[in-house]
Amino acid sequence: QVQLVESGGGSVQAGGSLRLSCAASGSAYSTSCMGWFRQASGQKREGVATIDSESIPTYAESVKGRFTISRDNAKNTLSLQMNNLKPEDTAMYYCAAAEDDCMTALQGLGIMTPEHLFHYWGQGTQVTVSS
Repeated sequence: QVQLVESGGGSVQAGGSLRLSCAASGSAYSTSCMGWFRQASGQKREGVATIDSESIPTYAESVKGRFTISRDNAKNTLSLQMNNLKPEDTAMYYCAAAEDDCMTALQGLGIMTPEHLFHYWGQGTQVTVSS
């Protein structure tokens, strides 16, 4: 069982930066695939980035080169550094954890572990980017 609490959202102008954090509790954190997902108003939730237990990341095409996902297994924290933010990045951002590690076969193809494998979710933190 993993409990997740996000922080760090807010409002920023286009081109600005924000850093999201996720505090995780639960003994299985260090071996779990972790990810950030987002859901814009009226849209389906989508994957932003995932990271495996060895800190190997996978990103959605829309955020590559702008966002960086990282984890600290000693502190049970997950982070998302977001630079050069765009209005289309406006969404509720969720931290999520899977029961197992990320799917390495998909990672090798640059594909994130599917959302349905993430069973634990935080409450979300809002990110708003104005033009």
